[in-house]
Amino acid sequence: MLEVYRDSDSKRFSDGIFRPRVVPAAPGSGLLPRHGVLSRLYLRRWLVLLAAAVIGLLSLFHGLPLGAPTAAILTFVAGAAFIPVSRTRLRYDAVSVDRAKEETLAVAKPIADALPDPAILLARDGTILAFNGKARDLFEGLKNGAHISSATRSPQVLDAVMECGPANRQQTVTFSERVPVERHMAATVSWLVLPSDAGPSILVYLRDLTEQRRLDQLRADFIANASHEIKTPLASLSGFIQTLHGAARHDEAARDRFLPIMAKQAERMARLIDNLMSLSRVEMRAHLKPQGEVAIADLVEQACEALEPMAAEADVTVAVESEVGDVTVLGDRDELTQVFINLVHNAIKYGRKAGSVQVKLKRQRSGSQDMIAISVEDDGPGILGQHLPRLTERFYRVAGAAGHEKGGTGLGLAIVKHVVNRHRGELRIASEVGSGSKFTVLLAEHKSNLGLLEVVFKPTAQPTLEE
Repeated sequence: MLEVYRDSDSKRFSDGIFRPRVVPAAPGSGLLPRHGVLSRLYLRRWLVLLAAAVIGLLSLFHGLPLGAPTAAILTFVAGAAFIPVSRTRLRYDAVSVDRAKEETLAVAKPIADALPDPAILLARDGTILAFNGKARDLFEGLKNGAHISSATRSPQVLDAVMECGPANRQQTVTFSERVPVERHMAATVSWLVLPSDAGPSILVYLRDLTEQRRLDQLRADFIANASHEIKTPLASLSGFIQTLHGAARHDEAARDRFLPIMAKQAERMARLIDNLMSLSRVEMRAHLKPQGEVAIADLVEQACEALEPMAAEADVTVAVESEVGDVTVLGDRDELTQVFINLVHNAIKYGRKAGSVQVKLKRQRSGSQDMIAISVEDDGPGILGQHLPRLTERFYRVAGAAGHEKGGTGLGLAIVKHVVNRHRGELRIASEVGSGSKFTVLLAEHKSNLGLLEVVFKPTAQPTLEE
């Protein structure tokens, strides 16, 4: 067993570090009393024994009247009674150390629990003292008393914990975990001095950077893809312009052949810019739920009518079937129109030549809410299942699909997804190779409060008849 003492001299604590002085207990002594004569006797046992031996020798060799046993007893008592208490005082025994740790946890645990991210409180040797619920969710098997290395093997974190101290009070390191899933984390390791007698501790505060890294990668991909998509038609236009300014300046046949191609490339670039602007507008207002009332059946009907010329050119039949009547939804009319124009446009473009597109509206229950399901189904070649989760990504197009040949921008379904999310709806995609694809948008049905008003007529009071 170890008893811990603390020096009250200010020099010992000038650097802010608690350096306990450990004194071994006598075998079998058990816990020492915290105050009084016995504790002073124990601290000065060697001095008392030396004094007793000197007085005993003097009494033996110089004929002093005191006998050796009596002299030893007197010296023992005198040493305890008259020797002043030194500056080193008994402060802690084993029970006191445990109590100090409990005080530390009582202060630190509520703070850690209030933090929005994982937090772990360590002793100076890296032993885990406490952690919050977020840390428990992040690291499996996390428990008090274990070393921090049981939670993470990251060399960056372990080195930061070892180096943490008064001279290096805080540092932030980044690391990655591959198991059980890939995560990117940032750990801030701080030297923490709490108002307790247990001494300083180390706080490890963690932030999950996985989503931030993913968004950064998406942003970089978006810029690269947008630059590529704009550069391609621009390079084509520049090439044709140089040709018409040069060798084909007076070649009417070349001019008649190049101008339609140039017009098509310019149209593609304009469509791409329009889609980018539409996507940007939707993202900027993603947190604002639309409040306008929209008759969804009429809107879908008008969107299909706007695409009749395209359907006629492709010899595709577009049929609309509604089972919802004059139902309304809360939404932005322009954005919802763009959603269904995009979906029907894609069904016509990528469907079977001389095929059909079925647009259906019906009520559907989703959880506890009444929804309006608007489905757009084609009879085209279908899409492989591996591509379905990525169809709504910006600029994503199925490799080898007709979208590359037919001038698709790869932004149509991204716009659909963001508009549906803004309307607090759902987008479902189903496809079977060889049978076609089906895109379904679910929007919450809006029930007007006017239909719920109840007017109660109370009869007038009867006149009182006097006899």
